[in-house]
Amino acid sequence: MSSTIREAGAGASKVMPLPARAAANTPVPLEHGIARNPGMKLDLGFLESVRSVNRSALERRVATLTKRRSIKADNQAAWLLRAIACMDLTTLNSNDTDERVRRLCAKAINPLRKDIVDGLGIAGETIRPAAVCVYHPFVATAVEALRGTGVHVAAVSTAFPHGLAPLSTRLQEIEASVRDGADEIDVVIPRGLVYGAKWRELFNEIVAMRAACGEAHLKVILGTGDLSTLRNVMLASMVAMMAGADFIKTSTGKESVNATLPVGLAMVRAIRSYFEETGYLIGFKPAGGISTAKASLDWLVLIKEELGRPWLEPELFRFGASSLLTDIERQLEHHLTGHYSANHRHAMA
Repeated sequence: MSSTIREAGAGASKVMPLPARAAANTPVPLEHGIARNPGMKLDLGFLESVRSVNRSALERRVATLTKRRSIKADNQAAWLLRAIACMDLTTLNSNDTDERVRRLCAKAINPLRKDIVDGLGIAGETIRPAAVCVYHPFVATAVEALRGTGVHVAAVSTAFPHGLAPLSTRLQEIEASVRDGADEIDVVIPRGLVYGAKWRELFNEIVAMRAACGEAHLKVILGTGDLSTLRNVMLASMVAMMAGADFIKTSTGKESVNATLPVGLAMVRAIRSYFEETGYLIGFKPAGGISTAKASLDWLVLIKEELGRPWLEPELFRFGASSLLTDIERQLEHHLTGHYSANHRHAMA
């Protein structure tokens, strides 16, 4: 089953959306949809068997992928449109306001200027980010602004960005965001549980978070820049998936080191291992520091080569980004005109 998934390879310009995820208790065959990950029992034996992760091998693989796959011209434009469709357009600033969130939602509804849309010959409403990601106080504002557009609302939660609050408080925050209409919840784990190898406690916390989410999808932020070793990243990834995560996510964007390709490769290989063990497809979200079109292409190539074509869909892959769309819009304009414009011509909010 896994080899079929990895070998699928339709061109980026012929992207067709996959059906939405089914409920966890609905046994939907993979060819008809993406069954929601129900989780599994915590397998401490498997965790103990992961002795080390070869960082140099991962770095060599990443270097090979990014140098070997050069995407140009019309193909590049198609891949950049795919990056927009897989984007969580994000504002997580201390000075966020309802009006700022409304402007960001307006950008999500019309992410490209009309002249670029017309020049590319696409229907503007078919190219939109997958979600807008905000703090809990702005969930209701985003829900109202995006109603009927197909763009989801994601809320960061659980004492973001550090996760250092009582579990009961963190669960109440999830429940409040779900009540306000959030479709997706991005939770953050307490990194101390990873450092202390308190895997059962971490597992139980994520299980409780999944229950609090209900039908809202759960993205688990590992805070990889704080985890020190790739072994910790791999183990935290596996525990999150065993506990029922729909997505695993690299970073909050607030760490000193955010999403890097070697760390991403370690996480997607954990996703592949989980798929081969259970048959469930888990999503992946790199976040933090991804601000250029070139960087987005590197990530898309990594996902295509390591997980396969089905993961190049917003149901299974997202960018967490606050400024990436600006550079993608500039690159698409350059594709059409041969000229670059200033960033202020592509305002975000």
